[in-house]
Amino acid sequence: MLRFLASRLIVLVPTLLGVILLAFFLVRQLHGDAVEVRAGERGITEEQLAERRHALGLDRPLHEQFLSYLGDVVQGDLGKSYVTQRPVLDEFAELFPATIELSVVAMIFAIVIGLPAGILAALTRGSFLDHGVMGAALTGYSMPIFWWAILLIVLFSNTLGLTPVSGRLDILYYIEPTTGFMLIDTLLSDEAGAFWSALHHLILPSIVLGTIPLAVIARMTRSAMLEVLGEDYIRTARAKGLSPRRVIWVHALRNALIPVVTVIGLQTGTLLAGAVLTETIFSWPGVGKWLIDAIGRRDFPAVQGGILLIAMTIIAVNLVVDLLYGLINPRIRLQK
Repeated sequence: MLRFLASRLIVLVPTLLGVILLAFFLVRQLHGDAVEVRAGERGITEEQLAERRHALGLDRPLHEQFLSYLGDVVQGDLGKSYVTQRPVLDEFAELFPATIELSVVAMIFAIVIGLPAGILAALTRGSFLDHGVMGAALTGYSMPIFWWAILLIVLFSNTLGLTPVSGRLDILYYIEPTTGFMLIDTLLSDEAGAFWSALHHLILPSIVLGTIPLAVIARMTRSAMLEVLGEDYIRTARAKGLSPRRVIWVHALRNALIPVVTVIGLQTGTLLAGAVLTETIFSWPGVGKWLIDAIGRRDFPAVQGGILLIAMTIIAVNLVVDLLYGLINPRIRLQK
């Protein structure tokens, strides 16, 4: 297991280098820079623009800028935002808990509904229920996030008035940030009703963000269960007289979980990518909205640092998923 972990960590070096390279050069393909965006139409002269670019180092050749940035990253310095002049790492750390909270709730929603739906579809293969579950999963997977969000807002917020449209908490409450996770902070506070307000604000964004992972988990669970249910050891277990519940939940599901866990890990990237749109639509103060704002302001350090940190998060989650294989199936642990 240690050898496997060491080999994966070694692979991370070229992966992160590629992410840094792409993030640095792709963001500079955008029209304009932070100096032009902030100048706007305020009548700033070319000399003043040149002075500001020089102060930020934007007038240096790209390869020099990249080597300087790479050296800073190796030392753990992601630079300062052009707009706020705050360290990018500090801004990310301040906003990331909101994104984690939204992503975790969305994934819980996806697993709690997607896993049983996939199992039920597999056990009733070819039935109306099976076709209904797979049809709903295909619809959920095909639905664009922004369109799905608008539909839910129109129905539950505007028409029925059941859920709030934006933000993390009602303006009636003020919670001093302690952990950055609103559900935890509201529980730690003395504000009565603040926790339910925070949970209320999470409903729509988490449903929107968790719909695609839910659909993928349901389809993968069904496929994996159908494959496992046709194996010889399942027929042997049934021939021994084991109860259907034990055959399904102990023998079949445990082996079917391996590809499902893989999909759950891969969907982390989908959640973080979908969080960009979801947070923007619901004005959720997380990393996704921060990145969109940084792109609009051509805040290169914020965009580069945000992309790198998100990539590291996805890589870490996938590494944890690989290690979980050994817990689900001891044979995999022995092979590693």
